[in-house]
Amino acid sequence: MKITVVGAGAVGATCADNIARKELASEVVLLDIKEGFAEGKAMDMMQTAMLLGFDTKITGSTNDYTKTAGSDVVVITSGLPRKPGMTREELIGINAGIVKGVAENILKHSPDAIFVIISNPMDTMTYLAFKALGLPKNRVIGMGGALDSSRFKYYLSQAIGCSSNEIHGTVVGGHGDTTMIPLTRLATYNGVPVSQFLDADTLKKVAADTMVGGATLTGLLGTSAWYAPGAAGAAMVEAIVRDEKRVFASSVFLEGEYGQSDICMGVPVIVGRNGWEKIIDYKLNDEEKAAFAKSADAVRAMNNVLSDMKLV
Repeated sequence: MKITVVGAGAVGATCADNIARKELASEVVLLDIKEGFAEGKAMDMMQTAMLLGFDTKITGSTNDYTKTAGSDVVVITSGLPRKPGMTREELIGINAGIVKGVAENILKHSPDAIFVIISNPMDTMTYLAFKALGLPKNRVIGMGGALDSSRFKYYLSQAIGCSSNEIHGTVVGGHGDTTMIPLTRLATYNGVPVSQFLDADTLKKVAADTMVGGATLTGLLGTSAWYAPGAAGAAMVEAIVRDEKRVFASSVFLEGEYGQSDICMGVPVIVGRNGWEKIIDYKLNDEEKAAFAKSADAVRAMNNVLSDMKLV
C-alpha cells in the first residue's frame, strides 16, 4: 500500500505523521513545491520511527510526481492556508489552479488512486477535482465534514462534561463558517439524545461555536489549524485502506441526494476500500432541509467562480 500526501505544510505533515504512526501503508510520499521542505519533513518523521515503533517508509520529494507513482490513496492539502480575517471563499482564486494542477499530475502516475481533498475552500476544491479528473464519483472525497463533526462532538462533550468518544454527532452541508449544519436534533450521548442533557439555548451555542470552530482557531493561532484537520484526513485514509465501512460526513458529488445535483457537499457516507460507497439518508426535517438548500446556494456561488476562471 502506498499513500501520497501533497503539501508538506502543517496539515499535510500532520496527516502523513498520523498515517505513518498507524502503519496504514508501507510507503508514504510527502510532496511539496518548496525546495527541500518535504524531504526535511520526511527525514524528521523517519527519525521518530525507532522512538514510536513504526516501520512505514516516508519519502519526501520536491515537485517530482514520478515519486508518487502507484499510489493507492492521495491526500491533497496543497494551497495557501487561511489568515486571520480571511474567508475560505477568498482562497478560491489562489488555490483552484494549484489543486487542479496537482490532481492532474498525480493522476498521470496513479490512475487507480482514490483522492481525499483537504484544500480550502474544500467543497469547491472537491468539485473542481472531480470535474477535472473525470473519475468515478466514489473516488473523490472532500474531508471537511469529518473535521466539522469532530469539532461538533468536542463542543458537545465540553457542554455536557463527558468524553467526546461518548458523543455521536454529524455536521452536513458546506464546509464554511455560515454553510455548515450541525445536526443537534440527531446528536446523542451514548445513544441518548443530547437534548436530554442540554437545553435549547446551550445547543444553539454549541452549533454556533461549531460553525466558527475553524475561524476561532485561526484567530488564536494566526493561521489555519492543523492537528485536527490532519487527523481527520488520516482517519479517512484509514477507513479506505482498512475497508472499515465507517460513516463520515464527507463532501461528495450529489446526483439528486438531499435534493441537490451537480455539486459536492457534506453528507453522511460509508467509506471503505472503494472510496465512498453509499450516501446515507438522515431524513432531515423541514428546517434542516431549508438550511441544506441555503448552504447549497452558497456553495454554488463559490463554484461559479471556477466557471468564471474557465477551470470547469
